[in-house]
Amino acid sequence: MSAENGTPATPTAPTDGPRPEPIRFFGTTWLNHDNGYTARRIGVALGSLATAVVSCLVLRLAYQGLQIAAIGGFVTLLMVVMFAICSAMAFRHTWDGFTRRPDADRQASLRGLLTIGFVGSLLAYFFRSLTEAPGERLHREEYEAARKHHEKRTTRRSGNPSKKRRRA
Repeated sequence: MSAENGTPATPTAPTDGPRPEPIRFFGTTWLNHDNGYTARRIGVALGSLATAVVSCLVLRLAYQGLQIAAIGGFVTLLMVVMFAICSAMAFRHTWDGFTRRPDADRQASLRGLLTIGFVGSLLAYFFRSLTEAPGERLHREEYEAARKHHEKRTTRRSGNPSKKRRRA
């Protein structure tokens, strides 16, 4: 088990040094693209697209409910515009989250907006899973940097330390 994140060591991961961070639905299969990585990517893409379609159908029912309630065109327009803007912002926020770590305070302040714009987040997940596991590039960059740092730290120790001069 990794002391940092509590993930079990995978057979493809090295036993010493940093461990790869698991990605939701993929675990650590993103590291070497093994153990059903391609099937998982296809499943995630289809699942997120299907969920987005079902979500749009639910929003359509809500829109029809507003029309039946006859609350007025202005309120209906406000609801449609609100969902469109929140979905666009959620898409952008989710897409950016795949390339850099989001700020925790900003994430907390945008929680309501991201909840309203859930269709945008689902679509971002779908489009990213067409090319890679969502967040794979970020995790790979962080893992490679940690491996280089670990190798640099372990190879720097050379020579016999008892032969070093002692300063008085």
